[in-house]
Amino acid sequence: MAIKSAMSNDGQELVISVKGRFDFSSLQVFKNAYENLPGHPSSYTVDLKDSDYLDSSALGMLLALRDHAGGDSANIRIINCNPDVKKILMITKLDELFTVE
Repeated sequence: MAIKSAMSNDGQELVISVKGRFDFSSLQVFKNAYENLPGHPSSYTVDLKDSDYLDSSALGMLLALRDHAGGDSANIRIINCNPDVKKILMITKLDELFTVE
């Protein structure tokens, strides 16, 4: 598991890339990817291109990111989901809280 974050040049978007299993062992690293930034981005993108597994802890981490980013007014995209991950997001109705691409 590896999680990396990169801020856009204008500081408006933070991209968090998850590689490997997205589960409870990722909790602190994922949290560190968006907390204590020098600025506050207006949008967030979680790239799951290199992740093929997520558990209920990962769903909770996504919800914690949403709260951090402003709750109902948060602008968060989840991109590059494989079909199994996308299905989990749809079954749990998280596709109604996040933009899933």
